[in-house]
Amino acid sequence: MEFRKLSLVVVLMILISSCRESQPTFDNFAGFIQGTTYSIIFEVHGKLNAIDLKSDAEKILHNFDMSLSLYVDSSILSKVNRNEDVVADTFFSEVFRKSAEITRLTDGAFDITVGPLVKAWGFGSDAHKKMTDSKRDSLLKLVGMDKVKMVSGKVVKNDPRINLDFNAIAQGYSVDVISHFFDKLRIKSYLIEIGGEVRVKGDKGGVSWRIGIDKPSDNNNLPGNDLQAVISIRDKSLATSGNYRKFYIENGIKYSHTIDPHTGNPANNTLLSATIIADECATADGIATACMVMGKDKTIEFLRLHPEYEAFLVYLDDNGNFRTWISEDLKKFISEPEN
Repeated sequence: MEFRKLSLVVVLMILISSCRESQPTFDNFAGFIQGTTYSIIFEVHGKLNAIDLKSDAEKILHNFDMSLSLYVDSSILSKVNRNEDVVADTFFSEVFRKSAEITRLTDGAFDITVGPLVKAWGFGSDAHKKMTDSKRDSLLKLVGMDKVKMVSGKVVKNDPRINLDFNAIAQGYSVDVISHFFDKLRIKSYLIEIGGEVRVKGDKGGVSWRIGIDKPSDNNNLPGNDLQAVISIRDKSLATSGNYRKFYIENGIKYSHTIDPHTGNPANNTLLSATIIADECATADGIATACMVMGKDKTIEFLRLHPEYEAFLVYLDDNGNFRTWISEDLKKFISEPEN
């Protein structure tokens, strides 16, 4: 599973239509937050304006970082990982609950306790360190949602060496948080994108929001430069996870940043990217990560058992060619990217 959730940047493809008096007015703003970019488009009504909304959204996201960021030394998460006596806030408690739910749903393919293994394999803030079987087996003893729980707002660990890492779900959850804020403002239509994770409400002037998915090739490092497909959605969330931008090669072996919580090793399968569509972006984010651990066949089996989620998968066939698998109900919303 990934230590730092990849911003597999989903390119926003907004259909431009002719202006009419009856059409709603849209505004937008963008910026840099949480170590990544974000962009927001919203339908204007009343006294709402982009300047004030941007200020309010960034204040919320700052408070979000103070709760869940691994990179803020004074965040609640950092204090929990140092075993300090700290009471969780609403952000922390909700993302912990959601993480436990996705862990159960995916039979442990998603797990927020896998962080120490990710670091040991050389991903995240630590420099690459050579992994050994004994080191891996030792760290595996610290992995598992059954080894951690919340009691009266505090995290209780079976072993103080256990560390939590919300990076594979936090960005999706931050999208949900801003969406809830917009809902309270009664904004009828919007697109919220943070680090490639997206949630949309309504449509844009009567047309569905169109989201471009990057082709998962190792040399495709410029978002939007080479698209695999375009997905049209309304009132849904979308998240993409993949292994094609964050990896290293050692002795001819490619090591992916997605670590399998069951084995302690980097996931090794033919699935290149998984785009999941769900009601909540945190759910889509977490499940997309789990798919990269499960691989193509287990992911397809999982999706057939859970038709509430739609998926667009890109994988390699036996000859090394790109292939796609699309859930049945999603097929009519897929189109080829424009040249």
